Amino acid sequence: MKRPPFPAWLRAHPSDRRGSLWLALVLLVAGLLVMLVWLAGRYEISQVQERLERDTADAVSDIRSALTRNVQALQSLYAGSPTPGSWSVDAASMLHEHREWSRLEWRDPGLALLAGVDSPFRAPVFDRMGRDNARADIAQACLTARKYNGPAYSASYFVPQSDGLGMEVMEMCMPLVTAGRLSGYVVATYSLQGILSEMIGQAYTRSQEVSFTEADGTRLALHGSVRRGNRVFTAQQLLDLPGNTLVLRMDGWRSAPDLFPNVLTALVTAMSIALVSVLVLLRNDMRRRQKAERDLADALAFRKAMEDSLVTGLRARDLQGRTTYVNPAFCEMVGFSAGELLGRGSPAPYWPPELADEYQQRQAIRLEHNHAPAREGFESVFMRKDGRRFPVLIIEAPLINVLGRQTGWMSALLDISEQRRVEELQRASQERLQATARLATVGEMASLLSHELNQPLAAIASYATGSLNLLQDTAPGLEPGLAKGSDLQLALRRIAEQAERAGKVIRSVHDFVRRRDQLREEVSPNALLNDIMPLVSLQARKLQVRVRVEVDDGLPDVLCDRIMVEQVLLNLARNAMQAMDLPDLRDRPLEFRVRRAASAEGNRWLEFSVADGGAGIPGDVARQLFTPFFTTKTEGMGLGLSLCRTVVEQHGGYLDFVPNTPSGTVFRFTLPAVANRKAKVPSIE
Repeated sequence: MKRPPFPAWLRAHPSDRRGSLWLALVLLVAGLLVMLVWLAGRYEISQVQERLERDTADAVSDIRSALTRNVQALQSLYAGSPTPGSWSVDAASMLHEHREWSRLEWRDPGLALLAGVDSPFRAPVFDRMGRDNARADIAQACLTARKYNGPAYSASYFVPQSDGLGMEVMEMCMPLVTAGRLSGYVVATYSLQGILSEMIGQAYTRSQEVSFTEADGTRLALHGSVRRGNRVFTAQQLLDLPGNTLVLRMDGWRSAPDLFPNVLTALVTAMSIALVSVLVLLRNDMRRRQKAERDLADALAFRKAMEDSLVTGLRARDLQGRTTYVNPAFCEMVGFSAGELLGRGSPAPYWPPELADEYQQRQAIRLEHNHAPAREGFESVFMRKDGRRFPVLIIEAPLINVLGRQTGWMSALLDISEQRRVEELQRASQERLQATARLATVGEMASLLSHELNQPLAAIASYATGSLNLLQDTAPGLEPGLAKGSDLQLALRRIAEQAERAGKVIRSVHDFVRRRDQLREEVSPNALLNDIMPLVSLQARKLQVRVRVEVDDGLPDVLCDRIMVEQVLLNLARNAMQAMDLPDLRDRPLEFRVRRAASAEGNRWLEFSVADGGAGIPGDVARQLFTPFFTTKTEGMGLGLSLCRTVVEQHGGYLDFVPNTPSGTVFRFTLPAVANRKAKVPSIE
């Protein structure tokens, strides 16, 4: 079966199809606007017409009520068996209150006139035409009144006036019954103009025109405002009276432009235009919202995938300590499902019972002070659902909403039980590794021994040679003790000191290899320099180096391994003198200086410096100067400066170098100062 082809607009390009849809929407909205304006105009017309008809009905009701009250007022004239004279007085007084009456008459049962009074507000109505011309109308009204046994009205008729004008009047006849017998009639002549002006409220006549009309539309009486506007609204109501029926017509005028009949129509039009604008804005906003929703959905999916893939447990709690969120890793960690944890307060089901009180107090303090723990975290112990305890590392941060208010805490929890087990294994193996590493440095230490023992052994050899020379130079016949005895005694003492120093170096290296705690003692800076000065002076004389020592006054002692620090000073001094062993260098200064370290904690550190006046250190050499086994000497091993830095760093200080002025290099290192107390500090490994 062949399928019917798709409409052309469905086969069009998506952009063209969207344009067609928007064009259709615009046309629909434009049609809606036109319809709204037209409906608003029709609604306004209907509202005006309804209001006019309602006013007309209310006016008819007011006239009918006023006529009823007038009947009651006329009945009061016959209270107390009045005479024609007294009746005339009362009737004249009543005419002052009712301007709608033109004349009041009292007639006998045969319609003979007993008394009559004209309105004081105008000339007598019947002066020109005479009263007898209206006798037929009076008779007709009174006949109708006898028939209904109540007031009746005649048809209206025109009465010409002496000023050339005239007025439309009608007669009201009310029978007077005394002791069940007809005693006469009271006849009231109504002016239709007076009825309109006196019996209809000014609210109706202020903005509208009220009139009595014939059935064919002929106006009998008119009252109200003049015509205003170019559109007429008309409403008619029948005033049905006993014996006569009048048509009350009310005309209203309104300005009604073709486009905007009234404010409501303009308002509807403005609202329609606003609706189109809102539609455009909503379209743009809808696109932004859709994009934001897609981005949010992607972000939520990404966050969900990320949280599900985490091995770190996440837990959120509100300000009352109730759990509001847990991720799968946390549930797997404690063995409880999310449904068992969400909404739970303290004590939490994963708290060990023996620690529940402590945890609850800690949580209460945190809630009371609104204070989160430090971001580095703290360790705690949790309990799995099967009762097994395991250590966790908890890192908490406050949860802040978009208003900047804290709503709770977010906790990241790490199960560190495996880490603890690995740490124990590492701690056990670290001891073996350290011993192995130290044994691996035996070769390096052997090199160090050979490097460091050269100086005391060379000094011993020099002092021994000098002693032999002194013995050989002794004069014959003299006792040996008298031959330069003091010099020989000094040489032997120096031999003993350097032998003891060589033994201390061996013991220090031996202790380093055996991983024993090194004894650090309080030593004054002068004592350190005095101990190395004989060896420094011995080599300085050979190389023609001028030695200068400068120690600031009032310096405290330093806490150090005395032998190792002396070796550092000796190595730096030997390197400085070798750097100045140049043929063309005449002035060869070597300066030792001790002062307080120039740092924020200068009161806790002393700075030792060894300065030379050599050629300085090139840039390519400076970058590798402290690298083990790097040397610029033909017979060097490249261990001296590396070991010096290691020793200084073991004491918590630093070793560096800067160019000297005008030439040479200054090596500086720091040692901790003490305040008159001894301390045994383990070595830093």
